[in-house]
Parts: sequence; C-alpha cells; structure tokens
Amino acid sequence: LNPKYQLIITETLRNEGISQQNRVANILGIGMGAPTIVEYGTPEQIQTYLRPMFTTEEIWCQLFSEPGSGSDLASLSTKAVDDGDGFIVNGQKVWTTLGHLAKWGLIVTRTDPDVPKHRGLTFFIVDMESDGVDVRPLRQITGEAEFNEVYFTDVKIPKENILGSLGDGWRVSLAILMNERVAIGGNVRERGSGAPGHLVQLWSDKELDDPVSRDKLIKLWIEQEAVRLTNVRAFENREKGTPGPEGSTSKLYEAEINKASYEFGMEMLGNDALLFPRGYALTQPELNFENETFGFTDTQSLFLRSRANSIEGGTSEIMRNIIAERVLGLPSEPKLDKDKAWKDIPRS
Repeated sequence: LNPKYQLIITETLRNEGISQQNRVANILGIGMGAPTIVEYGTPEQIQTYLRPMFTTEEIWCQLFSEPGSGSDLASLSTKAVDDGDGFIVNGQKVWTTLGHLAKWGLIVTRTDPDVPKHRGLTFFIVDMESDGVDVRPLRQITGEAEFNEVYFTDVKIPKENILGSLGDGWRVSLAILMNERVAIGGNVRERGSGAPGHLVQLWSDKELDDPVSRDKLIKLWIEQEAVRLTNVRAFENREKGTPGPEGSTSKLYEAEINKASYEFGMEMLGNDALLFPRGYALTQPELNFENETFGFTDTQSLFLRSRANSIEGGTSEIMRNIIAERVLGLPSEPKLDKDKAWKDIPRS
C-alpha cells in the first residue's frame, strides 16, 4: 500500500479497538522485511512470505550485526559459498531480536572477498530451522533475553532465497536499515502512548502535584507529540518505496525522549526506584505481549531497557552522521578502505 493509505487503515483499525499486536510481535518482519521484500523480492517470494508474516504465523528476525561488525556493517565476515544448487553459510551473528522465535531470518553475507567490502555482499532469506543454525540467548540488564547470538555451521540456503541479486546485498541492506529506523522511531503511534503516556499514568497513580515536575512532564509529552506529528507528515509525504533520512531523525529523537522519560519516571518513584518487581530471572519473551515494550510494564524495567534505545537499530552517533551528510549536506568522514578488497583490509 501507499504509506498514506496504510496510515489511514492502521488508525481506523486502532480506533475500532482492533489489536495491533501482530505489528509488535513481528516488528522485524512487518516493519522491515515486508517493505523490502515488496521492493526487491520476486513474485514468488511476495506470495510465499507476506501473508504468514502479517498474521504472525511465521516470525522473522534480522541477522546483520557480528562481533566484529556493528556500525561498520559492510565489514561483516559471515561467508556464503556457492556449491552449485545453493549457498553454504558459515559465520556468527549477534543481537538478533526474537531469534529464538523466528521461522525466517533476513541475513546479509559475504559472497565475494576479492572486491571492496560494500560490493561483495549478498542478501538471503534463511530458514531458522535449518540444520546448522544454533540460536543462543543473550541476557540483558533487565534479566530478559530478547536478543540472541546465532551461529551458522554449513547452513544450506537455496538460490531462490536470494533477496535482490547476487552481489547486491548492500543496497538491500540499506533498504532494511531505513525501514528499521522507520519501524523503531518513525512508527505513527496513538497520541499519548509510549513513554510519555506511561509517565502520565505514573503521575496520576502517585498523586503528585509538584509544579516543577509537572512542567517537565508536559514538556516531555509535547516533545513526543512533535515527533509523532512529524512521523505523520513523513508518512503522508512518502510515496511507496525506500524511506529517506527522515527515519534517522525520528529514530534519534525517539531514543532520546524515551531515555529522558524513563529517567524522569525513576525520579517520580523516589526510593521505590531501587526495587525491581520482576526480579532478574533469565526469561525469553513469548508472543503474548500487547504493548510496545516487549511485555515490560514497570518503570524500573522500562528505564533499564531504554538504555539500549540509542544503540539498537543504529546508534545515535550514526543517526547524527546520516542527518549531517544526507540532510545538512556536510562532508562525510573519510573512508580509507573504500577501494580495497575486503580480504586485504586488516581485521583484529
């Protein structure tokens, strides 16, 4: 759908009380995978993957970051080797959200080490239930393990699972990243939802009436509303296709507002902020949460989880670089390895 119409449909469903849980449970599929498959996928891929993705019959994950390749994604080393009727994948991915629940993964691999790092990549759709896929939980500061590390040992991926074309993985990856930032920061939420909405409820529950704190609460609510309205405008102005740098702007401000909001929430709790109602038992999220915080409802957990908002999906520093280069027209940082073959770039 044209984003303008998708916005109208989403708001209509929400106003009628219809759950948006599918978008929360399968944010990586619906928010990032679906628009990229529509743009780069074959008709067969579109027919096969989109409906079970939207109904959450099949959960998706994103397989980008590696222990040695985070912000510099193009330096990744997970290899895919052509064996005739498919590709054999070996390597490790990390920070894979909901990887323990996923049926399908969006994975970028290196298929040609003899060309510069951005040109030797290929994008695949991988069956997470394939032989050789090992998913291990990563425990967070909240005690939960929503992230995972994933090991690939001689995993076979058929050639029909290439998304885009051979060697064109960087272009597809950029589309995924742009869609990710829109999904994280540019999603048009209901007015008063999210972090400021949580603060308003907390303020009411605590029966506070401090004018200084009230002013801070109102300021945070206004800032969140400004981001929400900016997202509405971006959706209305955007035609079908890959988002532009506006996703980076929204993602940056959303992360900073979330962090500031939950910091203020901890201030409102006073001494109770030292308590942790959920405990630190290792758990992994299931598909039964109805909000946008992976099931967290207490301020303490939300505060701890918000620390990652300025890291995941692209750090705030990277977002500022994108805004500087693509919006303000400032020169980019020099890239000394731009024309070197990947195999010739020194790595630790």
